[in-house]
Amino acid sequence: MIKQITESTEYLQSKGFDSPEIGIILGTGLGQLINEVEVIAEASYNHIPNFPTATVEFHKGKLIYGLLEGKKVIVMQGRFHVYEGYTLQDVTFPVRIMEKLGIKTLLVSNAAGAINLNFKKGELMLIDDHINLQGGSPLAFKGVEQLGERFTDMSAPYDPEINATIKAIAKTNGITLHKGVYASVVGPQLETRAEYRMLKIIGADAVGMSTVPEIIVANHLKLKVAAVSVLTDECDPDHLEPVNIAEIIAMAAKAEPNMITLFKELIKTI
Repeated sequence: MIKQITESTEYLQSKGFDSPEIGIILGTGLGQLINEVEVIAEASYNHIPNFPTATVEFHKGKLIYGLLEGKKVIVMQGRFHVYEGYTLQDVTFPVRIMEKLGIKTLLVSNAAGAINLNFKKGELMLIDDHINLQGGSPLAFKGVEQLGERFTDMSAPYDPEINATIKAIAKTNGITLHKGVYASVVGPQLETRAEYRMLKIIGADAVGMSTVPEIIVANHLKLKVAAVSVLTDECDPDHLEPVNIAEIIAMAAKAEPNMITLFKELIKTI
């Protein structure tokens, strides 16, 4: 993997990706932050050596490098998922590339379903902790110790100082921001009523199909991490309706401006 990381990094450096400070991963239906970036360079995933390719129709497939609020950022416009047939190492490979290029902070967004019924669709949830239900670890491979500490501490996977700053920004801007636990499942099927009840019992406030693998690797690389879920649907097992993906994407787009405000204001402080 070290050879692959080096090849990918050198390719991006040759394309003008020069010492980014902050990495950003944009989730399902959440691509509009790109419009706020002063783009300096970009690379399609299918042109980057060793990179996976985004296969989900509402995920773009580009790595963008540029300036946001005066800071050098690298933005993943579209991410990878285990449900696309990728391994956990594939899914998290871009995080390793961003770290090798120079980032010290990783900001992550996702679309998620609200398990906590006090949370409503269209609102945001700051991830305070997570539950890994993806059936494996992106660190479970031979030679991982060459890239960082094998037994990575996860007592505080989301940076407390950054989270406190995000909460303050939300308050200042009148944005409803819950704090909670995100459960990451494999998907791509949505959950049954019984599964939603189980998730509530084990302490999840929201559920999605991403984010946790990237957070684990970011902690492995000792990056500062924060993540925000855009709540796109309410997962009430007693009143469960058939899933409407178009409605979920529309709800993500509706809530996205608040997430952009949080990220932009946060980046000013980093």
